[in-house]
Order: sequence, then structure tokens, then C-alpha cells
Amino acid sequence: MSKKTALVTGGTGGLGTAICKTLANRGDVVIACHLPHELEQASQWQAQLKQEGIDANIIAGDVGSFDAAASMISTIEAEFGWIDILVNCAGITRDSTLRKMDEKDWDDVINVNLSSVFNVTRHVIEGMTERGYGRIVNISSVNGQRGQFGQTNYSAAKAGMHGFTMSLAQESARKGVTVNTVSPGYIDTSMTAAMPDEIRTSIVAGIPVGRIGEPQDIAHTIGFLTLEQTSYITGANIPVNGGMFMSF
Repeated sequence: MSKKTALVTGGTGGLGTAICKTLANRGDVVIACHLPHELEQASQWQAQLKQEGIDANIIAGDVGSFDAAASMISTIEAEFGWIDILVNCAGITRDSTLRKMDEKDWDDVINVNLSSVFNVTRHVIEGMTERGYGRIVNISSVNGQRGQFGQTNYSAAKAGMHGFTMSLAQESARKGVTVNTVSPGYIDTSMTAAMPDEIRTSIVAGIPVGRIGEPQDIAHTIGFLTLEQTSYITGANIPVNGGMFMSF
């Protein structure tokens, strides 16, 4: 397998870090996107990976902005040539019941979780189809499949991601570009670590495999979907949730 160039939005987060490590360890050139005001933290992240023997590049970009995403992609292409793999992993939560949710909490979550997928993908898809190769993976959520109390904004955005996936997969299938969704369940990141113990215990009780997932569980799936050999999988949603939600 030839070396590929991979862009991971939200790449310096808990889940993004595992994805970056998986792709870098197999020899891909990895670029982790971070918010412009997080340069210091991103540089520390990069240095930590370097100590672990992992080379990863960082780039600042506000993926919630169409123009900023365009500028980021142009910078990457000027330095690395082009992007072969795109993992749309950037995301936030602003939880509240709908009757208490304000417009900003709705707009922010839709913008970062869903509009960002358009903003970034729009600027790489043409190059991928022209070259006849590309792998795009959008990180959704189990709550985009089943809904979740207090997450109308998040669940709507995550469900929308897979509609985007299926449509773009049809547009790009004959051009050598696959587009898939991965829907994680509850994963052991800083967000779930902040939950009260009793909440975590109740969550685990509802997961058939009996544990919260690890970031590597998602990263391994991303690694599989972005292989050259997985060219016949496109438009799919891969649930990685320990059996928490099952459908076909």
C-alpha cells in the first residue's frame, strides 16, 4: 500500500488522536486540524506524539467557516500536494432539552458537527475525483441513529452526516472515492470521563459487551475503511457501539 496523505479534523482531540496515531503508524502522512486559538495546545500535542515516535503535522483551521476551510485546504495542498484521506471528526455538544435550548446552541452544534463536513469535503472532493482516488469517513454517533434526551441539536447533526455520506457516495462511486460513516457509541474520552460515576455505571449496564469503548476501537475501524483494499465499501454506516444499538 502506498503512503497516503490524511487530514483529520478535530485531530488533536481524544478520538482524533487515536485516529491520527493509527494512520501515522501505518505510514500515512497525517495532518491534524485544530482551532486557531488552540495553537499552543496543538503544538504540545504534536511534541507528545513525537516523543512516542509518531510524526504528525498540525494545521489551524475553523472548519465551521467555508472560507477558512478553503484556505486550510489550499495551505495543505501547497505543502503536501493533495489529500487522499479525509476524516471529518470535529464535533461539539451543547446539551439541553429543546424547550430550553437557545438559537446559538442549535446553530453552533449544527455548524461544527454538520456544516463543517460540507465546508471541508467540498474543497477536497473535486481533487479526489479528478485523481480517481479518495477515502472519506464521517464520524457520526449512535445518538444520530437512536436519538438522545437533551440532544436534539447533536442528534440532528449526526443523523444529517449520514444522509450527506449516502448522497456523496453515489456521486463519487465511479470516481474511485468511497464515503462512509462511523457511528461510535460511548467512548472513553475526556467528555465521558467527566460524567458522574453513577451515570457511567448506568451507561455500561446498557452496553452488551459490558464496557465503554476505547478510542482505538474507532480508530481501527477508520484504518480499515481508509485502506486501498476497501474500495467496495461506500455509503455505509458502521456502528461501533458495543451492541448498544443494533439495526440493519
